[in-house]
Amino acid sequence: MKAMILAAGRGERMRPLTDHTPKPLLPVAGRALIDYHLEALARAGLREVVINHAHLGVQIEAALGNGSRHGLRISYSAEPEGALETGGGILQALSKLGPDPFLVINGDIWTDYDYARLPQRLDGLAHLVLVDNPPQHPDGDFHLHPDGRLRETGGTRLTFSGIGVYHPDLFTGCEPGRFPLAPLLRRAIAQGQVSGEHFTGRWVDVGTPERLRELDRALIAAAGSPD
Repeated sequence: MKAMILAAGRGERMRPLTDHTPKPLLPVAGRALIDYHLEALARAGLREVVINHAHLGVQIEAALGNGSRHGLRISYSAEPEGALETGGGILQALSKLGPDPFLVINGDIWTDYDYARLPQRLDGLAHLVLVDNPPQHPDGDFHLHPDGRLRETGGTRLTFSGIGVYHPDLFTGCEPGRFPLAPLLRRAIAQGQVSGEHFTGRWVDVGTPERLRELDRALIAAAGSPD
């Protein structure tokens, strides 16, 4: 399975940190945020990664190169300034991702999720990893039914982690350009075509300077712990 890391966002909530550094390259415990994803992908046995970029994208390519440092093969999908949103960005990269289901990861999260757990084949159009609702998103996104399918309603809602496996057919009929992913997912959920899982490990939406600093402190403290 191939993977895509979404790294094209401007990072408005991260300003002024992102005025001169793209969000995926912001340092966390001495390493770029995106390095944690690349290392986790390599550990899980994935080898081919597509990274989209827009804002300061040349810095991302210069920092990561062809991926050999991580034991990966990285290709890039450059987007116009302002980016194409998640849906448009994935659609543009489909030719690099191939005809099989592929993994997509939001570049602005940190997690210890094991990507080797993900399904290689889909019974439907998508499989989403859900997490407990963080303080900044208390109402969640989707309900995970006992049958493993996602619903918009029906019980306690969990938050979409930004980790998902998608079949290219999810994007059938889409036109190139700027558009979000959420409407495609909601349509597929209404059709019973989206499965999910509840991940209870460590996960952080690194969306603000404050959360970046909290994660930095937590990882440094964990590295220094004898446990």
